[in-house]
Amino acid sequence: MTDKVLGVILGGGQGSRLAPLTQTRSKPAVPIGGKYRLVDIPISNCLNSGIHRMFVLTQFNSASLNKHIKNTYHFSHFSSAFVDILAAEQTPDNPTWFQGTADAVRQTMHHLLNHEFEYVLILSGDQLYQMDFNKMVQAHIDSGVQITLATIPVNGKDAPEFGILKSNEQNIITSFIEKPKTGLEDWTSDTGPEMQAEGRNYLASMGIYIFNRDLLIKIFAENADEKDFGKEIIPRMLNTYDVLSYQYEGYWTDIGNISSFFEANLGLTDDIPKFNLFDSHHNIFTRARMLPPSKILGTTLDKTMIAEGCILQAECIKHTVIGIRSRIGRGTHIESCYIMGSDKYQTLDEIAKDVEAGKPLIGIGDRCKIVNAIVDKNCRIGNDVQIIGGSHLPDGDHSLYTVKDGIVVVKKGAIIPDGTVV
Repeated sequence: MTDKVLGVILGGGQGSRLAPLTQTRSKPAVPIGGKYRLVDIPISNCLNSGIHRMFVLTQFNSASLNKHIKNTYHFSHFSSAFVDILAAEQTPDNPTWFQGTADAVRQTMHHLLNHEFEYVLILSGDQLYQMDFNKMVQAHIDSGVQITLATIPVNGKDAPEFGILKSNEQNIITSFIEKPKTGLEDWTSDTGPEMQAEGRNYLASMGIYIFNRDLLIKIFAENADEKDFGKEIIPRMLNTYDVLSYQYEGYWTDIGNISSFFEANLGLTDDIPKFNLFDSHHNIFTRARMLPPSKILGTTLDKTMIAEGCILQAECIKHTVIGIRSRIGRGTHIESCYIMGSDKYQTLDEIAKDVEAGKPLIGIGDRCKIVNAIVDKNCRIGNDVQIIGGSHLPDGDHSLYTVKDGIVVVKKGAIIPDGTVV
């Protein structure tokens, strides 16, 4: 069955709500969980579901994403599996860049049609979840529809952030509204006893679609002005075709802003996290790095995840995710942080030169205190630095860091001098 499915992963737009993490990279390339990238999630879900042919559509700040995919997803020469990048390209027929989710697929359709498939599975590149697409594809086939939309029950607080729909007893969608701000009481659904007990009475679109190949071709030929699946194509299709709602009840979060990104990462340190990295049936694949084991010297650790290749001499690290090649100095306290780590180790010569020049080394220095912060890759934080995030800090963008919702985001490659207080 899955050999009839072609996966298409949307690389996203500018990702301005995730700035400054998206200042030099696209959203799907943002590091998550200390060693992965966001794009690894949909790709891994496809591979775990037996879908081995995927295209990733990229446009904004795509260099690091392209590099990651090229270095990560290698398959046997005797296999038909691939994860290929389709970058936005200007052609005589399409002189513009991608204008939306549907426009991105439309502009790359001539590449997709070079392959044999019956169904297109369209995914977002910036969501965190573990889903068996086999079940969704089977539901699509069994129902006889030509379009299936993955949905998830949400509560009244979250509903205005999503496209909300209603369906009948056969799970065929009857109405759809994009991000409703008023009149929510008219959009409640029978989401099942378990979901209703949690107050999740609204069905939200997950931005995951299955289209029959022939219908997708027809849709694009009918109206070339439609740029977006959620805002334009899906609402129009409801008037003409049966669209199936496939309800998913597992963990799913849309990494839309700094706050949701921060919470998703720190949630990985829970005793039993909602997103389970230790599930052998839902492996998360990423680039294989030949890094040494992490080394910890005199550090008290609590609710902390540590990636490979770290050297930790901190006094205490709590409720924190530590990324690859992180170096943290003596006497340092870190709590409720995501430290992304570094792309390389400094040589002894480089360290000596930096010390002589009075320049902080890559990593975090001695006697620092960092709370409620995201430290992007390759930062140099000196000794005796205090970065204390919280509601007392107003939102703002500064040369070395940004504050959003009380979270301090130290920008990629930032150099924070000794004794700095944020």
